[in-house]
Amino acid sequence: MIPGKIKTPGKKFGGANSWAGMSLDEQKGILYVPTGSIGGDFYGGIRKGQNLFGNSLIALDAATGKYRWHYQVVHHDLWDRDLAANPNLVTIRRNGKKIDAVAQITKHGYIFVFDRTSGQPVFPIREVPVPPSDLPGEAPWPTQPIPDLPEPFARQHFDSTQVWGLTPEKQQALMEKFRQVKYNAPFTPPSKAGVWIFPGFDGGGEWGGAAVDPETGILYVNSSELPWSLTMIDVPATQTHDRSIKGVGKTVYGKYCISCHGATLKGNGPSYPSLLDLDKKYTQDQVQDIIEHGKNMMPAFTQLEPSEKQALLAFLLHLEDKEPASGAVAKAITAGKTDEKKSILDEVPYTMTGYNRFLDNDGYPGIKPPWGTLNAVDLNSGKLLWKVPLGEYAELRKKGFPPTGTENYGGPLVTKGGLVFIAATKDEKIRAFDKTSGKVLWEAALPAAGYATPATYMLNGKQYVVIACGGGKIGSRSGDSYVAFALP
Repeated sequence: MIPGKIKTPGKKFGGANSWAGMSLDEQKGILYVPTGSIGGDFYGGIRKGQNLFGNSLIALDAATGKYRWHYQVVHHDLWDRDLAANPNLVTIRRNGKKIDAVAQITKHGYIFVFDRTSGQPVFPIREVPVPPSDLPGEAPWPTQPIPDLPEPFARQHFDSTQVWGLTPEKQQALMEKFRQVKYNAPFTPPSKAGVWIFPGFDGGGEWGGAAVDPETGILYVNSSELPWSLTMIDVPATQTHDRSIKGVGKTVYGKYCISCHGATLKGNGPSYPSLLDLDKKYTQDQVQDIIEHGKNMMPAFTQLEPSEKQALLAFLLHLEDKEPASGAVAKAITAGKTDEKKSILDEVPYTMTGYNRFLDNDGYPGIKPPWGTLNAVDLNSGKLLWKVPLGEYAELRKKGFPPTGTENYGGPLVTKGGLVFIAATKDEKIRAFDKTSGKVLWEAALPAAGYATPATYMLNGKQYVVIACGGGKIGSRSGDSYVAFALP
């Protein structure tokens, strides 16, 4: 058990789980556990305080589970800044002293480095004042921890000077879109006027994690550099008072679906498709199967009561206007617990309008390139050694644009032979970079994007590098193969 007082609101929430994976120091017998944020990503008015032990790196005795130390990298998280990657164990030299350290990358592009045993920061970390909230009831923590070093591996500021389009017309359209969101300072709390999340909800650093060269203490990490916007709205009154079939279905949609598919059901890009005219694309049984089992990025909603599922189907497929379906739905709602059941979501007065990437009408990021990078950071000095674009759009190269990088998912692999292997890019390639200079030395096409971290193994004296080619994200085609490479 981790010591600490848990107030009543803490009993209502999930989250703070270690979904990204842990790291084990076998010799010291210490397990390092990164945690996610507390449930309710964007409104914390009913979870006051720092929200320990969410967004924290926690060190536990591996044999007993006894608490050793922890450090919270984001207080009272309102920006979905969960720790999305396992930490890296490395031995570095600092001021002539050898330090067994643990390094934790973050979505917002920082690296926090601690002494593995004591938990003391290797580099100074400042508590920096951040903006207050303009949402009634919200109480953000007044400061956030920012390390002086290592240098961040992702850009930290997005303003009008960073807005970029492929043509003057696209530039103007993107600038108009930019001006619709009011706030752009880091750690500005969610607002009805809109805030920019940069790096975006998926990083910066993400679940692919980083690779560390144990001989040099250099960390290699990939990063996406794409702004996302976050705008809050009031939970519509009809969602809490209208107990008609349509009203109940709208309530269920507002609780579980609106953050991805939006208040108007229009969705947002290929990852969050439009739900308009759903009855023309799927049968009722098909939609119910997706709700119950999930599909692509959509999880299964097994927590819904049967009556809630029926009401949601009625809302999405307009069944309330068709007999005899409306009678069946009404009966299910009457027999169910929808009217009586209360959840923590009923106490939240605000919801978000969706996960909105800042893209032009062709799907290209509206920020100056690079849009994806591979970075080398010296953990001994804290200095960023090099940064290179990761990925490209072939059609833009044909038009004379230099490599722009792409959004990327999946981490790097560093080898003793001097290479950094990484796939991760939207252009469906795997590459080998020179680990000293960042120069691309080799690349190969994959059957689908390799949104995963490569692995290496030896067999009969030959070394192989293998990558899982699953694709499926950000409009990429899906795949189901593993591809292995080896020298002749």
